[in-house]
Amino acid sequence: MIKFLYRILLTTNSIILLLMVYFVKEKIWINSIGSISAILYALIPICLAFICLKLSRFLSDDLIDTEVLGIELANDAYLPSYLGYFFVALSIPTKDNLTLLFVFSILFLFVFCSQALYYNPLFLILGYKFYYVTNSKNMKIFIISKHEMQICDNISFNKLKRINDYTFIDMENRQ
Repeated sequence: MIKFLYRILLTTNSIILLLMVYFVKEKIWINSIGSISAILYALIPICLAFICLKLSRFLSDDLIDTEVLGIELANDAYLPSYLGYFFVALSIPTKDNLTLLFVFSILFLFVFCSQALYYNPLFLILGYKFYYVTNSKNMKIFIISKHEMQICDNISFNKLKRINDYTFIDMENRQ
């Protein structure tokens, strides 16, 4: 149940920027603070990303106990997807909240059901990087880590938290 709730939070957080862009585009401001609302809209997703990362400690422990054959940086591979979210948010007609809700729901379902990745550009702001790691069983998994990984010699992943079958958060303190 914890993993399911965490995946909902992670999915929401990974696409919430769509709402932020739409609210700013439409100048949907909180009455008491006006256009300063844009700062709040930017802070909410960053705080949610921080909460997601802190809550990851409650996920189940895991490790990669096979040899690591390759490591690829995945940060740049998903930028086009997130630019797409921004263009979608900008193209939703003015004050069409039903379309916004529909688009957000569809994106949520696609990201949640894909069981693939939970790439979140806000994690980059918090110092995390995204990697594809290929193990000796030729399985490619997605790892979210604060550590710089360029070569796979003598690298091990002993303190992972499992998000799904192919996505993990690295909790190890490497020097």
